Amino acid sequence: MPAILARKLGMTQRFLDDGRVERVTVLEAGPCHVTAIRTADRDGYDAVQLGFGAVREKRLTRGELGHLKKAGVPPVRHLAEFRDEAGELQVGDEVRCDVFEPGQTVKVSGISKGKGFQGTIKRHNFSRGPVTHGSHNVRAPGSIGASATPSRVFKGIRGPGRMGGKRVTQKGLEVVEVIPDQNLLLLRGSVPGPRKGTVEVRTDG
Repeated sequence: MPAILARKLGMTQRFLDDGRVERVTVLEAGPCHVTAIRTADRDGYDAVQLGFGAVREKRLTRGELGHLKKAGVPPVRHLAEFRDEAGELQVGDEVRCDVFEPGQTVKVSGISKGKGFQGTIKRHNFSRGPVTHGSHNVRAPGSIGASATPSRVFKGIRGPGRMGGKRVTQKGLEVVEVIPDQNLLLLRGSVPGPRKGTVEVRTDG
């Protein structure tokens, strides 16, 4: 399964050959180094571990440096595993953005933008209360439970709380263009996370 780690650079638009305008997200995809191979016999599953993002050695722990030096790859900031049933890659190999093709459908996983503590209107799309006749229930959530029965509030009630900052996977994104010499991957639509955030790109299937 083709997969790669990438950095979100931002959004722009591209004019296609037929004159249509596509809104695309630009990703700096790779190059990624294969830092470890997981096998079913030894680890119980088949996967490949990729490293991405050059970093100075002083930013890593001794355990991380030893792991990377054993694989023969330079210091990298991010490591992630991807399931690999084919087992074509070997430790030390390099994965580039040309593993994807224009028109291919992919899914992107990343940490969404953190929005802090938010109310029910922003967090769960609740409707606000009336604002006339002296009502003070403008953005309040309203009643959250009954009285004597059941004498408690059920778990899972949608209420205010921390919003964002969680792992999100956006599926069904189409590869519009691949620019191997600049390690750029252009996807139709938006992907999770802020600019300069690290995301995982894999085939959607």
